[in-house]
Amino acid sequence: MLVPVAVALGVYWYGRTLTPDYTSGLFGREGDDATRLKARLGSALFGLALVQLLLALWMYGRLPGAPRPAPRPVPPVHRVTGLLAFLLSLPIAQHCLATYGVQLNSPRVALHSITGCVLYGAFVAKVIVVRNRRLPGWMLPLAGGVLVCAIGLLWYTGALWYLNGYAAPGL
Repeated sequence: MLVPVAVALGVYWYGRTLTPDYTSGLFGREGDDATRLKARLGSALFGLALVQLLLALWMYGRLPGAPRPAPRPVPPVHRVTGLLAFLLSLPIAQHCLATYGVQLNSPRVALHSITGCVLYGAFVAKVIVVRNRRLPGWMLPLAGGVLVCAIGLLWYTGALWYLNGYAAPGL
């Protein structure tokens, strides 16, 4: 279980040693256009994370009012939306790292940067837990919960902050 920690620390180390390039683009967009696109992609990612959470709750019989057991398509849909969420996160993370690196110069930026590193550690942890049947059953909801919370916190400190005119409650 040290692999997820190593991944998070590796992303952190890479982001701290990288020289930020404030001119880097995202899908051909630069500056404020790239940030706006990233905020929209981040909002879509957060939406996929919420769908993932609902599907997981349904699969494990924890979704109030949902029929039990979950219909057969639910697990494959959960896997596909998880893959889509992971793939969607990559260009966002690449742009964040290339443009800003990991910065600790303000509480919001530090929280956003560190949570971004934790996100990929949590993803690796979830994949390990899903693939390893010998681990305790509580580890899967913990890994999945950390993953969803990380995406939510990244959305709050990044996309919402930007789309709300550089302000978010409590930041």
